[in-house]
Amino acid sequence: MAPERQFPSWTLFLAVCSVGIGGTFQYGYNVSIINAPTQHIHKFLNETWASRYHAELNPNLLTFLWSVIASIFSLGGLCGALIGGSMAIQLGRKGALLMNNVIAILAAILMGISFPTGLFELLIVGRFLIGINSGVGLCVQPLYLGEVAPKHLRGGMAMGSSIFLTGGILAGQIIGLRLEIYIYFYATYVFEQAGISAEKIPYVTLGTGACECLTALTCVCSNSFCLLGLLIDRVGRRYLILGGYLLMTLWSIVLTFSLTYQVYTFHSLLFQELYSWVPYVSMMSIFAFILSFGLGPGGITNTLTAEIFVQSSRPAACMIGGTVSWVSFFTIGMLFPFIVKGLKQYCFVVFLVECSLVAAFICLVIPETKNKSFLEIKKEFHKLNFGRRSKEKETELNERSQLRDEH
Repeated sequence: MAPERQFPSWTLFLAVCSVGIGGTFQYGYNVSIINAPTQHIHKFLNETWASRYHAELNPNLLTFLWSVIASIFSLGGLCGALIGGSMAIQLGRKGALLMNNVIAILAAILMGISFPTGLFELLIVGRFLIGINSGVGLCVQPLYLGEVAPKHLRGGMAMGSSIFLTGGILAGQIIGLRLEIYIYFYATYVFEQAGISAEKIPYVTLGTGACECLTALTCVCSNSFCLLGLLIDRVGRRYLILGGYLLMTLWSIVLTFSLTYQVYTFHSLLFQELYSWVPYVSMMSIFAFILSFGLGPGGITNTLTAEIFVQSSRPAACMIGGTVSWVSFFTIGMLFPFIVKGLKQYCFVVFLVECSLVAAFICLVIPETKNKSFLEIKKEFHKLNFGRRSKEKETELNERSQLRDEH
């Protein structure tokens, strides 16, 4: 007889919510919201500079100050990822999360009083501090949730990080809907190529955020078997993340072909009329790409990081993973415009190659962690990657034991 499914208690649910609001939600919200008040911040900088120095702010200096305000968040996130592991060890997981909330509150106060005091420097400091908060949250939150959750709910609990992250992105997009919100660097280019008008692109971009949030929820709540069946704990981490990367590779191929076809038929009115549906294939490929990301790598990565490593090395692993994430985020944001300019319709080939290589690595190296203890996962990982050496060592030990018995 199958064991009765145990539903998450309200204590666990409230723990996920309290940790998520002060952690990854802040990251998602502050990533997506920064572009919405661009014009207001420009006006604030011009007025502050004029009242302080009785001179107009140079346009180049204005651009520089705005770039600092926007990009200082990534620098703070990198610093937060670097200190997150140490905070988890020195203060404990719960203590690190509580201290992280203090940092978030301080950042909100500084950014809030920057306008009435006329000090744009406070806005820069506040953005840096909220970046630290996001970096620490991305590092410590999956670590804490993965350790406090019971084994049969560990996957669903760890997905809370992804749900609040995508929820923060969606909240920022909704709040900034009246203004330009270009969150996904690659999406805007594809939507423009698909012929979508500039005023409608923010709404389509909002759809991409909703897609990612939907997939994060789907990984936790699935109606296929029962009301609150945990998809991640049914299918398994390895299959979801591997399938996600393979689907992302597939949609990158479809997107590359559709964009290439659009470029070569751009000057032919006949082909544009016959194949007017091709631009929408590009648009749907973007949505499918984001759905595939949210279903696999978007949420499973943090879960695997918290499960593959034993407790002693887990904070260091989360710190390294967070650092790589922030560096990648900064690199993509800086380089993608140049990639689009150089490769044009072939810009997604970069993601195609990356996703296929990562899928091959996961297939060969990463073990399944579903419903296994941390020690079992460690043994499985060791067996998968060092199986031949372990077998030879075990044979050698057996031979020595037999020789000892003979003597």
